[in-house]
Amino acid sequence: MMPIDHFFRAASLWPERTAIEAEIKPALKPQGGDGGAIFRLNYAELAHRVNALAAAFQAIDPEPQSRVGICAYNSVEHLVAWLATFAADKVWVPLNPRNGKDELNRIIGVTEPTIAVIDGDCLDKIDPGDATTVLGKPVAGGFDGPGLWDLIDLHDGEAPVRHDLAPDDLQAIKFTGGSSGVPKGVMQTYRVWNTCIASMVASFEFDADDRHLLAAPMTHGANTLIMPIFAKGGVQLFMGKSNPVAIMDAIERMRATSLFVPPTVIYMMMADESFESRDFSSLRHFIAGGAAMRPDAVAKAMPMLNNALETCYGQTEAPQIAICMRAADWLDPRYQTSTGVATTLTRVACMSPDGEVLAPGETGEIVLKGDLVMKGYYKMPDKTAETIIDGWLHTGDIGVIDERGYIFIKDRIRDVVVTGGFNVYPNDVEAVLGQHPAVKECVVFGLPDDKWGEAVHAAVEVHTGGITGGSVGEQEIIEFVKSRLDSVKAPKRVHIVDELPRSPVGKVLRREAKTLFAET
Repeated sequence: MMPIDHFFRAASLWPERTAIEAEIKPALKPQGGDGGAIFRLNYAELAHRVNALAAAFQAIDPEPQSRVGICAYNSVEHLVAWLATFAADKVWVPLNPRNGKDELNRIIGVTEPTIAVIDGDCLDKIDPGDATTVLGKPVAGGFDGPGLWDLIDLHDGEAPVRHDLAPDDLQAIKFTGGSSGVPKGVMQTYRVWNTCIASMVASFEFDADDRHLLAAPMTHGANTLIMPIFAKGGVQLFMGKSNPVAIMDAIERMRATSLFVPPTVIYMMMADESFESRDFSSLRHFIAGGAAMRPDAVAKAMPMLNNALETCYGQTEAPQIAICMRAADWLDPRYQTSTGVATTLTRVACMSPDGEVLAPGETGEIVLKGDLVMKGYYKMPDKTAETIIDGWLHTGDIGVIDERGYIFIKDRIRDVVVTGGFNVYPNDVEAVLGQHPAVKECVVFGLPDDKWGEAVHAAVEVHTGGITGGSVGEQEIIEFVKSRLDSVKAPKRVHIVDELPRSPVGKVLRREAKTLFAET
């Protein structure tokens, strides 16, 4: 069974059930949907269009396992192209339009897609090379090439050829964010995707009543919820503009039950003056991922978010769901610094530098083993050998596992600050900084120091307006941390900034902050 079969099985079981609701209507050809302010497609209608586009992709390039790059924002067109790529037995290469043109073109050059689906407002962001360009979501103005809906119209009623592919053939090549060097193309197999889907369904217990709001980019964590929710007959919700306030509006308006966002979006939501008066009663799975949530934010946000706040941990190399924390466990104050427990199909351990699996309570590198682990890095066998050793994926994260199996992730190995001979984990300091009422978001890092070897530094964004009732100074924040942590862990400097450096998906970038303040 291939990942796309979860969708097609749902279309067979529940053809009349709504599969998509969108506030921005696609430019359908032939026309479809039920009209009105919200555009809807049922499973049968969506499957019909996916089959037609998959047949079109095979008409352009009949070879299985060739690459399809998709450079698009969240939209119905993006979803149809994504599903059609899988139905055509091709390999998905996500191209986040928020990334720089040089990075996108490098990915194109490495993966050599034969088809590139590009939104009309992304055409100037990327050079598709020799790929046949298919226009995704159209914009005003001409385009000299086939449009997605035109291809669906042309191949209406057709279905793609299905090939006899193996579980270790590729479903996707997804590029890491490059926080530890040059971005690497992670080879995710059919086995990896099926493991992710099964683990998601088992861990979060999705069902037919789930309404998944695509708030984060489909090129990143949000896509991992799509197929599990399709597998159970749920609905994918497409909103308009995505920002923290718009996400809150959409949750209320569209009665979303499930969504995935990075913690930074939750912090911005919490900072909005309307947050506490919002109606979040529809929420069942408000999943934070991509970085650790501060425990103070977990405790504060949980009752506001209908006690639905959850988290999961993975990497592009082992997508999304190696570890999971359900809301019921996160309500326990003992576990608000934990990321959860290992999911059913993945083994998680802490390992010493010499490769010994450590006992509960001992700190070491988090390592993963199982079918969720990638095949390797595309065209980078040396990097693969450095990362997967004796079947264990080395994550580069430091953590500890307690006697019950709860996993507490401290930091990235290279982010540990060694000051005066002591190891300081930035996440520990950030957890305390976040308790200060003036601090909106923060990041901690080490900088060279003549006395200490490294000194602990922090950069913070502070609340504006009437939320904190006044300004805050560097020394006040330092003393606040000293009153709650060993003084060796307190920042020697606090840099108060208007905005912290962030990735294209909103994640605060520790190393960029470190570089910025190393130069001041």
